[in-house]
Amino acid sequence: MRWKLFRRRLSISAPRMIVRSHLPWPLRWAVLALMLGFSAAIALWAFEFGKDIAGLDRGAQAELEHAREELAQLRGQRDKAQAIADTADSLLKAERAAQERLAQQLKQAEADNLSLKSDLGFFERLLPASSGSGINVRGLQADTRAPGQLRYQLLVTQSGKGVSEFGGRYELQLSGTLDGQPWSYIPPGGAKVLRVRQYARVEGTVEVPTQAVVKVVQVKVTDGDGSVRATQSVKL
Repeated sequence: MRWKLFRRRLSISAPRMIVRSHLPWPLRWAVLALMLGFSAAIALWAFEFGKDIAGLDRGAQAELEHAREELAQLRGQRDKAQAIADTADSLLKAERAAQERLAQQLKQAEADNLSLKSDLGFFERLLPASSGSGINVRGLQADTRAPGQLRYQLLVTQSGKGVSEFGGRYELQLSGTLDGQPWSYIPPGGAKVLRVRQYARVEGTVEVPTQAVVKVVQVKVTDGDGSVRATQSVKL
């Protein structure tokens, strides 16, 4: 009988045995309270940590907005500086152009001044030396500025009171050497028309052979009848 009971306990059909703890209820409530407190502490820490993360995000967003505002201000200042630089460059270019124009005008004024001084000296040399009346040739000048070309200028004056306009002609005659031989030359076209009330300035150029050496230039003024009224010569 005992053997059967022993076999029955070892077999599958043996009755189940439940093992229960014998912790007292106050200790169980303390453990439960401890677990709940620990869970609450973890939850509170997670909440505070989330708040800190959110605060950091808000701070970073504020810093980003501030940086964007500073960047916009710097861009505005850069654009203003660039506009000022462009305006200054335009003004500088305009000033340089004005200076160049002034320099050109100054050069032209100096050239005109020299020309006026030359004309004044020319006319001063052409003032009549005496108070005689009639046609006079003053200040005959001639020079060869280029091979085969001679430039001349002279002043024909008519002195006297109540004189009428003189109508006549003037003619040039050149003399010198050509290929080592004596040479004389009257420009083609003959005498040229000349009209003088009080004075007349005459100038022009004459084509000559490039081998010719002009030594003397003579001008002759004749009236309408062909009579010689005045002559003058100059040596080169």
